[in-house]
Amino acid sequence: MTQPLPEFAAQRLKHIERANRYRVRREYAARQGMAVACDDADLTLFCSNDYLGLSDHPRLVEALSQAAERYGVGSTASQYINGHSAEIAAFERELAAFLGYPRVLLLGSGYLVNTGVIDALVGRDDVIVSDALNHASLIDGCRLSGARVERFAHADIEAADQALAACAGDGQRLLLSDAVFSMDGDIADIPALARLARQRSAWLMLDDAHGVGVLGPQGRGAVALHQCGVSEVPVLTGTLGKAFGVYGAFVAASSEVIDYLTQVTRTGIFATALPPPLVASLRAALELVAYADQRRAHLNGLIEQFRAGLVRLGLPDTASSTPIQPLIVGPEDRTLALSEALRARGLWVTAIRPPTVPAGTCRLRITLSAAHSEADVQRLLAALDEIMPRD
Repeated sequence: MTQPLPEFAAQRLKHIERANRYRVRREYAARQGMAVACDDADLTLFCSNDYLGLSDHPRLVEALSQAAERYGVGSTASQYINGHSAEIAAFERELAAFLGYPRVLLLGSGYLVNTGVIDALVGRDDVIVSDALNHASLIDGCRLSGARVERFAHADIEAADQALAACAGDGQRLLLSDAVFSMDGDIADIPALARLARQRSAWLMLDDAHGVGVLGPQGRGAVALHQCGVSEVPVLTGTLGKAFGVYGAFVAASSEVIDYLTQVTRTGIFATALPPPLVASLRAALELVAYADQRRAHLNGLIEQFRAGLVRLGLPDTASSTPIQPLIVGPEDRTLALSEALRARGLWVTAIRPPTVPAGTCRLRITLSAAHSEADVQRLLAALDEIMPRD
């Protein structure tokens, strides 16, 4: 007999709580830069993806406000009904030119882009060869597609090659990876993945959510950092709620591929379009990102300061050259305790636990922003010196 739903939920919640994996949504009342006002304390934020500190930039706020007066605050429908605003059309052209790709399709979120695009490209007769540490949106896109999925050990090009070789002749083959991995901050070997895809006649799809805006010339991302483009990486996705500081996501590809995706991507066809004011703020953000070398230089200086500080304190180096600086702790309870100890010192660093990361690798996922100061980073290092255990 079916269990009553509240009883089922209560039992599952007990299991989550016993495993120290219960998630709490921390409420805040206001934020300026990395300064956050909460009911119990004023905190400095060290777990935001606002890598360039643009989310409250006056030009973005002004662009959003002016567009709201012109369009209202909602798009009111799918892009295919009456939601394809002039703001979306212009931003798609401008972002494509910035990335150096022929065309771009704008959707509501990275989750919608990745699940929708993977489902549109492959199906039950096809194979996906996927990095073991890919983001949940890529994993769920694989599941939704119905394709056979072969996972390879993280960043192991030889293992990826063996997986592709083993499925020769099995329909279309998609090689799938993050470009910058969201929990470790490491960058994929994009040239090697591109060579492998070409040698094995596979399509390469990369998600550069954490690279666009931060890495490469003008912040054009990890693909541009490695001097690659649509020929090497035919399908590129990314989000606009991180370095761009707003919301939304994109897929960049050839004109033919974007035309096809426009016709069949269910997460675009059956979803309300992004509101024009948000897209207007994205256009303002793009102008800033393209000329944000000073912000990127400041951010890189903070990354170097933080990593050097860890070494000086006798703590493990994160081995990450990106704003994502993970401190691996291990057990859930210890990671939660360290997160609370930082909060008591006025620093907001979230404890990351399974299923976001594998069991036994819980961590403090510290993220740095151009909105931080050197004094902010020094304060964080001083707090870590007080609370972090040494082996």
